[in-house]
Amino acid sequence: MSKVNFRKVSEKGVLEQIFNSTNFNYLPRAMVAANMRQEVIANNIANVNTPNYRKSVVEFEDLLAREIYGEEPDGKLKMVRTHDKHLPPAPLKYHAEPTITQDNTTIMRVDDNNVDIDIEMAELSKTQLYYNALVTELSGHVSKLKNAITSAGQ
Repeated sequence: MSKVNFRKVSEKGVLEQIFNSTNFNYLPRAMVAANMRQEVIANNIANVNTPNYRKSVVEFEDLLAREIYGEEPDGKLKMVRTHDKHLPPAPLKYHAEPTITQDNTTIMRVDDNNVDIDIEMAELSKTQLYYNALVTELSGHVSKLKNAITSAGQ
């Protein structure tokens, strides 16, 4: 009979691996950004008839892409991570967080308000679908972890 050697892994190490995974890193931040975007859009809609009001927007996805992939190289191929455990091509320079900015680019009306109700309603629907997709993905990941933990002794 052969002897099997098991490597002991500390609980802290396992938990760190689980909660530092890509899903637990990016998905909750994307959910916070989507929630913030819904609040900002609701505020824009509430001020659709307020003179001189400038709509606000939430920026996150471009910042997250810069965090993950780095700055755009000048025409060179990028190194790609094919697995979560691979080292990133370059150290991450910053941690992307959603930010609210004011959009001063377009003024469509004589009262200097730049809120277009049709665009805001479409963005609200898009954001709701995006948030639902994030929740589905995160709950699926948690469900897989739960199944792995509870079925380990069976």
